[in-house]
Amino acid sequence: MKLSTYIFVLISFASPVFAADINISAEKQVEWHQKAQKMVAVGNAVATKNDMSIKADTLTGYYQNSTAQSKGKINRIVANGNVKMHSAKADAFGDNLDYNLDKDSAVLIGTPAKIKTETETISAKENITYYPSQQKAIALGDVEAIDKEENRLYSDKMIAYFKKDSSSKENLTLDKVDIFGNIKIITKDATVTAQKGTYLPQKGLIKLFNDVIINQDGNLLKGDKAETNLHTGISKLISSSKTGRVKGVFKEKK
Repeated sequence: MKLSTYIFVLISFASPVFAADINISAEKQVEWHQKAQKMVAVGNAVATKNDMSIKADTLTGYYQNSTAQSKGKINRIVANGNVKMHSAKADAFGDNLDYNLDKDSAVLIGTPAKIKTETETISAKENITYYPSQQKAIALGDVEAIDKEENRLYSDKMIAYFKKDSSSKENLTLDKVDIFGNIKIITKDATVTAQKGTYLPQKGLIKLFNDVIINQDGNLLKGDKAETNLHTGISKLISSSKTGRVKGVFKEKK
């Protein structure tokens, strides 16, 4: 199960939207509100910058230090209604998007919020939020991740941490992923449930904690901790208690 790819799509739109000029257009009208220091585009509105675009029913760009003679820099853009984001890496869909430089956050809300690549889809009923300066992404509320093999990962919350690539200061690599609450991983071979998990891509390790149950064709394995090494393919089920035991219930074949 490609957990690393699931999480990496969360930063597909992480490049600073406001680092270059933004072009805003709309089918109905584009309004400049001087007192409110904002520009509003209505009706199939589109904002583009380089190879990235945001489409919505309404787009509002908020400015800093604007005057009657010149506009300042956009420090926030809000998209409402049928939001679609496109970049070279992924597409995102939702009902609302609030990208705020001052708050250091890009919040995508939908029913659910969804991000798609050519091979994976991740969705969250509450929101998907990226914090650029913290290099952190959070998906909240019935998080579901599906890959092209139809493997599925469910959880209440997923937090991804990134670090700058040593080969390029502009590129980010996945450093760690923490998963919380009602975790369920469904593959063609087994179903695994737990309450907490951590993925360490640099070491190729997936660790699951608390009430770990592995169900493979009706055969049940239960323990306090499970660990899978993606490099070796070896999985371990461990009891963290000194007096506890790893337990298994196996179905007898007829």
